[in-house]
Amino acid sequence: MLVIAHLSDVHVDGGERSAERTERVVRYLAGLPTPVDVVLVTGDIADHGAEAEYKQARDLIDLSVPTLFCPGNHDRREPYREVLLGEAPEAGPINSAHRVGGALFAMCDSSVPGRNDGLLADETVDWLDEQLSAAPDLPAFVCFHHPPVVLGIPYVDGIRQFSEERLAAVVARHPNVVALLCGHAHTPAASTFAGRPLLVAPGVVSTIRLPFETDTIADLTLPPMLALHILHPDGRLTTHYRVVP
Repeated sequence: MLVIAHLSDVHVDGGERSAERTERVVRYLAGLPTPVDVVLVTGDIADHGAEAEYKQARDLIDLSVPTLFCPGNHDRREPYREVLLGEAPEAGPINSAHRVGGALFAMCDSSVPGRNDGLLADETVDWLDEQLSAAPDLPAFVCFHHPPVVLGIPYVDGIRQFSEERLAAVVARHPNVVALLCGHAHTPAASTFAGRPLLVAPGVVSTIRLPFETDTIADLTLPPMLALHILHPDGRLTTHYRVVP
């Protein structure tokens, strides 16, 4: 059994509020009697993409298990690379593949510099196809920030991931893809994409409300949440969403 903690949209901004909410989630994970196997953070790590924000996020999200990141629309690639990856500040997509607990995690960059909507660059789509082809026997999770489907929230749907048919074609070629995991919507959600589960992590910094719930887009009073995905030995996936009071 593989247990995956999935959080998103921490939006660390140097202030106390985002730091406290992030610390709350980290304390929850660190205090579990049985540690999770891996932690995924699917984007919007920094709120303004500043170097100091990434340093704060790096210090806050300090866990004893593998912790994997990918960028969101609030992130900036150059300081992200420098602080979180220790790499030269290049402007190209930040993609990384990791094998943890007998599974492959493809962390894809769906951000488009200067824009809030998302897109997997052609080089990212090709890279993903190569990574999945190289590990056909491993259960694989494709992770990115922007959902590639309409979720029924106009504000989010207008800045979702577009040109998603290229991603769908890659997923269709690889039956080992268990699920697609993303963030950006600041709400726990479950859908499907290319015949596979599409699971959206709730936001740590805030929760976006559904249009039939309220006229207010974001609720800052609700507590942070995260998703816990369980990959069972028979290949079945179960997801639980947890509130962190």
